[in-house]
Amino acid sequence: MGEQGFGEDKATLGDRLTAARESAGLSVEDLAAGLGVRLETMQGWEADQAEPRAVLLGRLSGMLGVPLVWLLTGQGQGPQAEDGSAHATRNELRELRRLLAEAASRVDRLEELLANG
Repeated sequence: MGEQGFGEDKATLGDRLTAARESAGLSVEDLAAGLGVRLETMQGWEADQAEPRAVLLGRLSGMLGVPLVWLLTGQGQGPQAEDGSAHATRNELRELRRLLAEAASRVDRLEELLANG
């Protein structure tokens, strides 16, 4: 059995994504918003109905605080238990990333509006 409560040989990308998101204390909605994807897209990834593009895998790894190799293969160290201080810092970092992604999305939308008159 793996450290996450499922067999490493049976865990899918969706399983690892869900485990990492839950360990990070994020809702599906929060993670989708932070990545700038639709909720349905995020749910599809966790259900193994689709896979994120490579560029988003790197962002997922960073937002969830897990190595990309673990996210893709289950090899290596997955989500870690943290002390209170590290947890608070990670939460603040996640919130800042979410706000940055939201701001970038708004900037893109405004630039598009200006370009189209």
